[in-house]
Amino acid sequence: MITIAFFNNKGGVGKTSLVYHLAWMFAERGIRVLAADLDPQSNLTSMCLSESIIEDLYGRTDRQTIYSAVDPLKRGVGDIAAPPVTPITNNLGLVLGDLRLSDFEDELSSQWPRCVDRDERAFRVTTAFHRVIREAGASYNAQIGLIDVGPNFGAINRAALISADYVVIPVAPDLFSVEGLQNVGVRLKLWRREWQDRLDRAGQLSFSVPAGKMQPLGYVVSRHTQFADGVVRAYQRWIDRIPQVYRNHVDDPQVPDDYLMLGRLKDYRSLIALAQEAQKPMFLLKPGDGAIGGHQGAVRAAYFDFYSLAMQIGQRTGISVP
Repeated sequence: MITIAFFNNKGGVGKTSLVYHLAWMFAERGIRVLAADLDPQSNLTSMCLSESIIEDLYGRTDRQTIYSAVDPLKRGVGDIAAPPVTPITNNLGLVLGDLRLSDFEDELSSQWPRCVDRDERAFRVTTAFHRVIREAGASYNAQIGLIDVGPNFGAINRAALISADYVVIPVAPDLFSVEGLQNVGVRLKLWRREWQDRLDRAGQLSFSVPAGKMQPLGYVVSRHTQFADGVVRAYQRWIDRIPQVYRNHVDDPQVPDDYLMLGRLKDYRSLIALAQEAQKPMFLLKPGDGAIGGHQGAVRAAYFDFYSLAMQIGQRTGISVP
């Protein structure tokens, strides 16, 4: 299973919606997908499941979430206990998010420097997300794992990101999103360098550790407005600036600008509300869901956008998307 994290430290760029719709698209095309909600806000979980189902799952004494998977390690009474994968569709499973995951932040933060001293428990804690995702993916026979994280540079996100093979950066066409792109690039390089230093000191460990490559796949422009004659000029200004910022701060491959951009996702406006009500992705909305008249054209456009994005990601990661 290959793993991809979606990350920008600027909030409001449509990151969770991107993960949700992309996970559904891969699943629709027959690819086994594991989605992992590593954002303590648990927005991906709330998009995937209805309130009644979430209330039932979280009301149980044996709640099985990302937090319950790392809790024995956090309390010092054992190692990870990978949770069962919650099925969303035939080919899409979810590792449930949990608001309590914030309680793991301090432990991750304190153990990070101890890895330098070859402390085995420090490596167990730091690699907990990597091992949970790998075990969950293996139990679900997943081909691809999509990781959703929050918009910050905290210890939870650092541990989540080093567990990823690849990173996709969603960027909205505005000043602060482009600034966020710069910050992400700097932080990814720092975390990659620091983790490699820790791996060099680790010695022989009896459990799996991530390589921490976090290879940038590219960026996705999200939430821009487009009319028949093209993108709104105010948005186009920022879209034009993104490639150079990406090269300067994230990655500098000798490839055309178009290669750096994985895709564009428009502001689908009223489709979003319909999709939330129907508990399904925008591109699968039917007239019975309220997608009538001009909405059906928007539904088809959304399907094309996300299918094209899935194809791009598949080509760059070795996943065949039918």
